[in-house]
Amino acid sequence: MVKWGVVATVKAPEEQVLAFIAHHLALGAAHVWIYFDDPADPAHARVSRLRNVTARRCTGWYWAIRGGRHEKLHNRQITNAIHAQRKCKLDWLAHIDSDEFLYAPRPIAELLAEVPSDVPNVLMDAFEAMHDPDLPDDIFTARQFRGPLGPAHPALHAAIFGPVADVVAKGNLGHTIGKSFCRIGVPGVRLGLHEVFTGRTPLVRPFHPSLRVLHFHAHDPVEWRRLLPHRLTGGAYHYDAENHLRSHLKGASDAVIADFYRHTMITTPEKAALLEANGLLITTNLGLRAKVADLLAGRP
Repeated sequence: MVKWGVVATVKAPEEQVLAFIAHHLALGAAHVWIYFDDPADPAHARVSRLRNVTARRCTGWYWAIRGGRHEKLHNRQITNAIHAQRKCKLDWLAHIDSDEFLYAPRPIAELLAEVPSDVPNVLMDAFEAMHDPDLPDDIFTARQFRGPLGPAHPALHAAIFGPVADVVAKGNLGHTIGKSFCRIGVPGVRLGLHEVFTGRTPLVRPFHPSLRVLHFHAHDPVEWRRLLPHRLTGGAYHYDAENHLRSHLKGASDAVIADFYRHTMITTPEKAALLEANGLLITTNLGLRAKVADLLAGRP
């Protein structure tokens, strides 16, 4: 039986970290590696006691023996992922973020077992969590997840995003490059932030037909609005290649920002039908609170 795990660098509320762990263990992960970017994070105490979980504080000592703490988060994430990869005794390891949840219509172990033995990596497409104000709180709350509407879907892109279609040129607010599984034990192959590398060269793969990453990038309008200034000045939107998001949202009025969110992150029944007809909608109940309760009660 193929065994797989996940690694993440976290700086999030404890219940979100527990939701991430509980979901992946329930999904069949043999082990989860959690690196606490804040070494004083109080969540470490509880997480470190969980079965099949390695919890590591990224202390000054931890960084000192690795040449110092990187200023940029993505460099710290990559260092931690490679550290977990070297410690990993499983068959496959995925590097994802704590607001990302793996999804597949069949057991992930079965899907990974079908990957040809000479293929060292699997790339997973990112589906974004949609906002639904009628859902009960589930730590990360969403039932519908939209696939990226890039250049391959021009008519659908315009229909879904309407008057802000040009602003969301890449088809997602978050990343569209996806996230990866790396086969363990292949010489010279290492995990990156999104892709798998040999040296500095990414191993190019098509997206897996079934494995997905459900990304909770903007499902909560209050949290999205809180993070927007950072994303525009030094985060994901600041580095958007076309600068469409930054130019549209930076300095925009509350009304313009609210209108943008309505067009991009709220799915009407008509939009959902269009997305589903094109294989770009996942509807699922993650049941995260129930999974966390099972995890903390020691139930498999």
